[in-house]
Amino acid sequence: MSQDSTQHELTEEELRELIPQLQQLTDKYKRAERVQKALFDISELASSVSHLNRLYSAIHEIIADFMNADNFFVAFYEPDSNVVDFAYFIDEFDEQTVRQFPAESLMDGMTGYILKTGNHLFYKRDDEENFASQHDIKLVGSQPFELLGVPLKRGSQVIGAMVVQTYDEGVHYTQEDLEVLLFVSQHIVTTVDRVKNRELTERTIRERTRQLRKINDDLQEEILERQKVESLQQALFEISELAANLEGDMDVFYSSLHEILARLISAPNCYIAILDKENELLAFPYFSDARYKDISSRPLGLGLTEFVLRTGQAELVNPPRVLELAESGDLDVSVAQTMLNSANSWLGSPLVVDGEIAGVIAVQTYGKHAKYNSRDQELLRFVSHHIAVAIERKRNTESMQRYNIELEERVKERTAELNRANKFLKQQIEERKEIELKLIHDAHHDSLTDLPNRAMFTSRLELAIASKQRYSENMFAVLFIDLDRFKVINDTLGHHAGDEFLIEVARRIALCIRGHDLLARLGGDEFVVLLDNFEDEADVKEVASRIISSISEPFLLDGREMYSGASIGIAHLETYYRSADEVLRDADAAMYQAKTLGRGRFVMFDKSMRNRLIEELELENEFRRALREEEFDYFLQPVIKLNDDSTLYKEMYIRWSHPAYGKIAREQFRQVAENSGLTLDLDLFQLTKACELLNHYKNTDDPINKIAVNVSINHLLQASMINQMINVIETSGITPSQLVFEFDENDLNRRSQFILPAIKKLKRAGVTLVLDNFGSGLASLSYLFAYPFDFIKIDHRFVKSLPRSQRNLKLIQSVMLISEHLRFQVIAEGVDSQAQLDALNEIECIYGQGKVLKHAKELDMTSLAS
Repeated sequence: MSQDSTQHELTEEELRELIPQLQQLTDKYKRAERVQKALFDISELASSVSHLNRLYSAIHEIIADFMNADNFFVAFYEPDSNVVDFAYFIDEFDEQTVRQFPAESLMDGMTGYILKTGNHLFYKRDDEENFASQHDIKLVGSQPFELLGVPLKRGSQVIGAMVVQTYDEGVHYTQEDLEVLLFVSQHIVTTVDRVKNRELTERTIRERTRQLRKINDDLQEEILERQKVESLQQALFEISELAANLEGDMDVFYSSLHEILARLISAPNCYIAILDKENELLAFPYFSDARYKDISSRPLGLGLTEFVLRTGQAELVNPPRVLELAESGDLDVSVAQTMLNSANSWLGSPLVVDGEIAGVIAVQTYGKHAKYNSRDQELLRFVSHHIAVAIERKRNTESMQRYNIELEERVKERTAELNRANKFLKQQIEERKEIELKLIHDAHHDSLTDLPNRAMFTSRLELAIASKQRYSENMFAVLFIDLDRFKVINDTLGHHAGDEFLIEVARRIALCIRGHDLLARLGGDEFVVLLDNFEDEADVKEVASRIISSISEPFLLDGREMYSGASIGIAHLETYYRSADEVLRDADAAMYQAKTLGRGRFVMFDKSMRNRLIEELELENEFRRALREEEFDYFLQPVIKLNDDSTLYKEMYIRWSHPAYGKIAREQFRQVAENSGLTLDLDLFQLTKACELLNHYKNTDDPINKIAVNVSINHLLQASMINQMINVIETSGITPSQLVFEFDENDLNRRSQFILPAIKKLKRAGVTLVLDNFGSGLASLSYLFAYPFDFIKIDHRFVKSLPRSQRNLKLIQSVMLISEHLRFQVIAEGVDSQAQLDALNEIECIYGQGKVLKHAKELDMTSLAS
């Protein structure tokens, strides 16, 4: 055997050993990347989510990134009430309506096992008898196909359980899934506690505010009541003063009493009746009435005054009461008729002197709308007592003086007490104002850097726009700043280092602007600056240069020196701007232009950029119309088996020729479709045309057996889209085996964690799967192990370098060697020269696609497709 042959065999052996190593490294990289992202997302939840319901659904989404989590729940054990609270529960077969269950009803099951022991569970239905006896668990009813459960611990104490389970026998959990679930669960309890504490704090503040408001209302009501009491006390005090200073003239005394009484109740008509010593006659020492001038003494009869004298109680007599008294014989019929005719309301109260009824004080009104009530009755009863006391002034003057002194002291004490309550209330109000000011500050500032946030910046920018429209000579500019390598810093050093980096960036930018300029953080690594009233455009350029220079200086993060950079877009405020969004839009467009030109620079926005945006929008509208009216050309290019020139399948692609814009590059209108959200419509359109072509050639002399279409990764993100594609195939009468779906590797790099179930579903349906542009992405080998592709298309850039690049030739050989073990086949794409074909034949590549191959002529199918 020659030396070259021996060397060749050793190389193949090394390659065989390399395969598991590559697989292990790929799996390790993927697992580390996913765990790191999960921890970052959980940490973000602790600061962004304010309610537990939203927290659990977000955690559910994070777990679903690692494994099948269609059935997922989180349960907490409440030792005080001895219940298990299912804080979050999602199950495809069980719509649980009761959140809490007695703990004893669950402790014999798998959830109870986790809560009792603090150990995790890995259950599989095919080993349930051994599993139940080994863990001392009772399995009752229908069980899931597989289940993973982990405890949630606060320190060493088990406070709950987190469980994922599946009823699908095609889904299997792995030990790696269990390890990831255990690892994530260690960080979830802290996040839950932080969200709970924040929710409790907010609820406490709201409750305290409600209590303070109620206290304030109660105090105000009490103050009003006290004012009424004070008015009454003042009236009584004045009555006492009258009695103490009474010297002979009783008419003045009685009229003064009437004036005082009129301040308390409605008393336009008032009189005082006094019994003589023999209790036979009624005298009227005071009589004030709107209808009668005076009244003479008279003997006792069946009047209202005599009725009060008989009952000894204050009486309220309205028209209904008049009829009642007349019917019972307590009131003379003529008196009752007079009262009914005048529709008056009468109120009287006895005057008790030395324990005996000495007379009556009465007030009355005329008319239907002026009526007394029970409160007026009570008030008159109260006042009449003091009037009677005033009448017996000689015996009670001294006692009334002492009473007034005591009453005055009580009023002072209560007033002082109310003053203290008011002072305390004012203090509480001040504290509430401070809390409200802090909440307002937090609502308008970024929590990390304490810079103004988007809302506050937008408000200030709107004011600047208004100022520019009113005073056009004022100069304003907006700087839109985007940082480089922020994601690398976050992913490499962690979230904490990323926060330190953003804080330091904010500090550096603040040093580059003036005191009256406004710096704000929009979110992530985006900052904006509003330059206010500068002198010249050169000032803006100088500020932008200072910021770029400052950001380019090294950052010391966690003891490591890191570098970043900044790209800045500048938009000057012009009078045609109407909103802050328009200015930010243009500054953002200029920033992206700066990044396109090579980062680390600034670009001034001009109208040409907007015109380009408008052109892109017009092109998007034209594309929508072209897709709607099917204004495309259709071509087929075969994939050839190199050893016998037979056709494996033919790839269909479309071209777009616009009357005004000419031929549109395939990559350009693909990008237009993606930006306008029409990628799925374009793919379904191509799929429909491919089915039509297969049907057209079905019964011809030269039938086409298979046609390939390029499919966007977006189809794999929703189960409904996969079903729709399969339905298009079935409706057309084409079998799925007649179709080939080609997926671009660069698309898979962006969404790889979501598409594996969809890929498998297409595979089961019978569609041939091809990974296109293999080698153009960052993690190509991972797809060879994880996804069931039938063919791998080597990226044309590797084929283009043949045969001069032995390195690329060896790479293709390595992929071919791997394909033997992973059951896929290799297609060389872009075979455009005989030298490239010879090199591929030399390494025994089976399939190729390109201009130099036999039958490789593109077939224009436009007329047939139309």
